[in-house]
Amino acid sequence: MSTSRRAFVKSAGLLSAGAFLAPSLVAAAASAPKSYIGLQLYTVRDAMQKDPAGTLAQVAQLGYTSVEGATYTGSQNFYGMTAAAFAKQLKQAGLIMPSSHYRLGEEQYQNQPVQGTMLYGWDKAVDDAAQAGVKYMVCAYLSEAERGNLDHYKLLADRLNKAGERCKKAGLQMCYHNHDFEFMPLEGQVPYDVLLRATDKDLVKMELDLYWATKAGKDPVALFQQHPGRFPLWHVKDMDKTPKRDFTEVGSGVIDFKRIFAQAGKSGMKYFFVEQDQTPGSPFDSIKKSITHIKRTLV
Repeated sequence: MSTSRRAFVKSAGLLSAGAFLAPSLVAAAASAPKSYIGLQLYTVRDAMQKDPAGTLAQVAQLGYTSVEGATYTGSQNFYGMTAAAFAKQLKQAGLIMPSSHYRLGEEQYQNQPVQGTMLYGWDKAVDDAAQAGVKYMVCAYLSEAERGNLDHYKLLADRLNKAGERCKKAGLQMCYHNHDFEFMPLEGQVPYDVLLRATDKDLVKMELDLYWATKAGKDPVALFQQHPGRFPLWHVKDMDKTPKRDFTEVGSGVIDFKRIFAQAGKSGMKYFFVEQDQTPGSPFDSIKKSITHIKRTLV
C-alpha cells in the first residue's frame, strides 16, 4: 500500500474512481432521463478536505454533473457535514451524488472499530446515504489484512449480501468496487469470480474499475458478456503507455473506451465515474482534460 493510500485508509476514506450516468450515444441506456458525467471525489481529495463547497463548485464549472463520495465515516459523515448539510451543498453546486464509497470495517484505527463501515454503524450509514440522495453504496477497497484466503472472500460475500439486504430495505443498492488483486489466482480460483458467484446478483452489484480490471489482464467487455446487467457503475480511468502502466487522463492512454461504452447496455451501466488516483500536476487540470475527451468522443 502506498503512503498516500495508507493516509487515506487512516482517515477512513475510500479508494475509487469517477462516476457518470450512461451516455446518450448508447441506445440501451437512452431511456435514462438525463446523461450525467460524474467525478469520483477521491481525485480532488485534498481540495475537498480544505474547501468542500468551493471544490464542488469548481467541479461543476468544469462540466461534471454528478460525483461519487469517498470519505464517509460515522463520525465525520460526508466531508465533515451531516447528510442534510452535504445534500444542500451538492444542490447549490448543481450536482447529484448517486454513489458513495464505504469501507468493510475489519481494519481498525488506533485499535478502535471505524464507524460508518459495513461492519460497524451500517444502519446509520444507510440512513445517511438515503438522506444525501445516494442510490448505490459501494464497498470500495480491501486492505491487505482484509483479503486473506478464499474462505475469507466467501465470508466477505456473506457480509456483502447482509449489507445489501439492509440497503434494499432503504431502497438502495449495494455494490463492490474492484482493484487488481481480486483477479489474481488464489488457491486455484479467482477471488473476483468467487464474489460474483457467492453474492446474490440482486442484492450485490459491481462497480467495475476499468483501469484495474485491464491492468489485471481482464477484458471488461468479456465480463459484461459473462455477467450481463451486473455492472451498473463503472470507474473510467485510463492507463498510460509507459512500462509502469500508470494512471493518466481519459483519452491519453491505451484503454479503448469506445469499445467498452458500446457494451453499456449489456453491462447494465447506469452511472460512470472519472477518477485519477494521482495526477502529474493540479487534479483540476487532469479532470478538465478527461471531461473534454469524454464529451468529444463518448457522450
